[in-house]
Amino acid sequence: MEYYNQEQVQNALDEKYAFIEVAKDNNCLYLTLNRPEKKNALHPQMVNEMAFALTYAKYEKSIWFVVLQANGDYFCSGADLKAFMGMTGEYNSSIPAPTSQVLIAELLKKVFKPIITKLHGDVLAGGLFFLAGSQYVVANKNIVLGLPEVKRGLFPFQVMASLMEILPKRKVLDWCISGKNIDAQTAHEWGLITHLVAFENLDNQINELVTELAQNSPKAISLGLEAYDTIFPSSETHAYLLEMLQKAASSKDGMEGMMAFREKRKPVWKGE
Repeated sequence: MEYYNQEQVQNALDEKYAFIEVAKDNNCLYLTLNRPEKKNALHPQMVNEMAFALTYAKYEKSIWFVVLQANGDYFCSGADLKAFMGMTGEYNSSIPAPTSQVLIAELLKKVFKPIITKLHGDVLAGGLFFLAGSQYVVANKNIVLGLPEVKRGLFPFQVMASLMEILPKRKVLDWCISGKNIDAQTAHEWGLITHLVAFENLDNQINELVTELAQNSPKAISLGLEAYDTIFPSSETHAYLLEMLQKAASSKDGMEGMMAFREKRKPVWKGE
């Protein structure tokens, strides 16, 4: 599914973005999550802005690579539940509404350009979509990755499906059920992180990777990624999993978990 068309995104570099920064340097498009005061929690308009900029990357022939990065201490703390429940607040953005609700798990699927995630800080919950959807993840060796949804009465349905495209099923299920954190070394050993470096070497590693990949045909790579997406379609799966997330959020345990999180207390589960 395409959320924006080629004509809409042709001036993407000149648009006003509320929650991300967009910049082009040579053959790379840099997309920076820019909500540091909220630990870069995903806002519905942030997701729309990402979809808009990524559609530009798809159609712009001079862009061969996309680099995802973030401002602030965190890379991404997951979804802003209040915002996704309708409490979006005020923001200044020129990005129009998409043709339909953007499935976060599908956000990186249709770009057909190599995506490199620069993981400088911790990443939680829905932020893991960026890792699962990237071809390369260059990470600070001191970060933490977590799936805390079950501690809030929820379950990482869509993240689970995305991670299972990369990781062994039992490891993913244990991670989802336990709600634990893992360190960067473990994520690297599992294959979720492709390059593990010291914080100060992140940019150098990405530059080396881009230089190496730029020796190859961008058209051939794009066609290969399009073929991969056709072989392993997942849009219907993620639409179903979004429904399951909404069911969990409206359950008694889901409401109790989110209330307890806001009130900073231990939840009282009822299994309902």
